[in-house]
Amino acid sequence: MSDSNGACVIFEKLAPDVRVPARATEQSAGYDIRAHLTRGPIRVHRGEGRDTVSVIPTSGDNGRSSIELEAGDRALVPTGFRARLPDGYEAQIRMRSSLAWKRGLTVPNAPGTVDADYPDEWFVLVLNSAPHPIRIEHGERIAQVVLHKYEVARWEEGPVAVSTDRAGGLGSTGKR
Repeated sequence: MSDSNGACVIFEKLAPDVRVPARATEQSAGYDIRAHLTRGPIRVHRGEGRDTVSVIPTSGDNGRSSIELEAGDRALVPTGFRARLPDGYEAQIRMRSSLAWKRGLTVPNAPGTVDADYPDEWFVLVLNSAPHPIRIEHGERIAQVVLHKYEVARWEEGPVAVSTDRAGGLGSTGKR
């Protein structure tokens, strides 16, 4: 993937059927990423104690592997790829609004950050916030990734003077 500035993401498939993240339209900010559910158990937080369990994908009527998340389950959904971002970039993993709206599947840490030097497979942390089970199928668009260029600043210790009337923390803009 490269942008108009020549930035390039190096993408490595971990299985032959993995698709390169792609934008749905020319004006889309996010690249859709897909669930890859054919290579083994999926880690899921489940139950009252929120224990981590391994869920084995099953084959559905359409022949595609899938997992079912119970209400309240959180899962680390594999994507089947790893990537190297350009220096100075992060990848922000965000929910697809249609999944949240239609099915109740959210990304609870959105946006999650993948750093440029992260070397392993990308996973998407999802939460079933619906009151019923949700099935995720292999190859389904599970989230989107937005690339973000950032600056690195130096931190120095020193006094910070109050320069506005916004002191007081949470809700400080509504105190007028």
